[in-house]
Amino acid sequence: MKKSCVFFTLLIETSPQSIPLGSACVASAVKNDPRLKELLDVKLVWLSKEDEEYVKSEKEGTVGKLIARKMIENSPLGKIDFACFSVYVWNHKESEEACKILKEINPDCITICGGPEVTANPLGMTGFDYTVSGEGEKQNSDLIYSLLSEAFADGKFIENKEIPGEELMSWCFPGPYLDGTINPDDFQCGVLWELSRGCPFKCSYCFESKGSKKVKYFPMEKIEKELDLFRQKKVRQVFVLDPTYNADKKRALEILKLIARKTPDTFYYFEARAEFIDRELAKAFTKIPCCLQFGLQSTNEKVLKNVNRSFDRQVFTRNIGFLNDAGVIFGFDLIFGLPGDNISGFFTSVDFALKLYPNNLETFCLSVLPGTMLFDQAKDFGLVFQEKAPYRILSTPTFGQEDLLKAQDFSTACNYFYNDGRAVPWFMALCGFLKMEPSVFINNFSLWAERKKIDLSCKSSFDQIEKTQLDFIGELLNQKSLNQYYSAVKSIVLLNGAFSKITDGEKSVVISLDYAPEDTASPLAQDIKQFVKYASKKKCRIRIKQDFSYDFIK
Repeated sequence: MKKSCVFFTLLIETSPQSIPLGSACVASAVKNDPRLKELLDVKLVWLSKEDEEYVKSEKEGTVGKLIARKMIENSPLGKIDFACFSVYVWNHKESEEACKILKEINPDCITICGGPEVTANPLGMTGFDYTVSGEGEKQNSDLIYSLLSEAFADGKFIENKEIPGEELMSWCFPGPYLDGTINPDDFQCGVLWELSRGCPFKCSYCFESKGSKKVKYFPMEKIEKELDLFRQKKVRQVFVLDPTYNADKKRALEILKLIARKTPDTFYYFEARAEFIDRELAKAFTKIPCCLQFGLQSTNEKVLKNVNRSFDRQVFTRNIGFLNDAGVIFGFDLIFGLPGDNISGFFTSVDFALKLYPNNLETFCLSVLPGTMLFDQAKDFGLVFQEKAPYRILSTPTFGQEDLLKAQDFSTACNYFYNDGRAVPWFMALCGFLKMEPSVFINNFSLWAERKKIDLSCKSSFDQIEKTQLDFIGELLNQKSLNQYYSAVKSIVLLNGAFSKITDGEKSVVISLDYAPEDTASPLAQDIKQFVKYASKKKCRIRIKQDFSYDFIK
């Protein structure tokens, strides 16, 4: 009789960027292992921390029971012989609770854990029968086969052994999408897509800092078949997991051509390095709907050197310019709390980033993750951080607790005003007009929102955010005795907001303007003084249509 093997992942949220892909890859390898096909029934189960039943069980203190019940209910045989948990910083505790309950229900159940948190801190795992470190496809398959054949006699910890690229790819084929372990239909908004493993860089705060610098690429045969599946399933969004998509320019261009041919209507998100961008790549990205995200992290060369990164301001600026010239959408990531950095340096990095007109700016508090090079160096740098997940920085010699709280408030305000507020088309024009650095503007907004008791961390509709933006701008202009410019700024904000709504899929948007729409939508709006001087004043109500044309409404 077959044995039951259930793979479980607790997801941090419900979103296209939160899919149980890691656990699914291992489940797929186990399921397709010729040694195990006739011995195991394999099932993948997941739960999100945003699911109603999880939220309810968290309040009741019964998360472990919920997870155990979900796993048993979804087991092909109504029981579990092998329970495999994919452990991350956000689900370590919950996985251990579920493991304990499963063992109480069935003491013969063998529990196995793997994943980034296990690889980083294998000795920190308690309550599991076995811990598997490193890439799990072969490791888990070998472990389960050994247990089934009663030939396994080694310790409880399966040490991370690097698998050569060609051998790894054989374990990863066909993979969870092609063999049905994951059905894209279950994730309506989009999917995660893995094209390679490994990173050529060794940023000390990243799990890759101690791994191999060799990048292992998935075969093009697999990539083409997965693209065919995405087209068949009409997948709307794909988040590419490569930490440096454009590390191999030739391969990057080849895959972009495939994407353009096979899934021209799917939106793709890439992580890339700015130093590898050139005009040819920038042009190639314009052939598909996509967005690029760049890990800038800081603009302070000394700070970056502390975490094994480099930065050439001139090259970075030039290459991002290629993207702006081509009209490619892109965003930046920044980290506050890096060793050697301070609040002033963080704001300097923000100013540099926003002056390059990113579509979004994501700012994060540094986490000192066990298993990284930075974790080993933490005492040398004087870093104080949380002992348990998510291991966030609490203070550094140059970035105190109070400044870290300021940076966190700033991060929330930036996400609200700039990112969710879709402010990129007019933000720098407004800052230039006010002769105000971008970081000062957003910091003032954060303080203003605090006084007004506006919770910027709550999810708000775009219309509400836009109203909040205009309320703040109105008060700011009033303070500076610039009230006469408010109607111009309001018209610019409203028109660009309407365009963004159309881009998001609204069929039509009606707005009222104080200036002629053709002037408000022109490059003239990038200089507010010149706009007020030369643009035609024309109070009007217009309906913007899906093709971005408009009709006047009487």
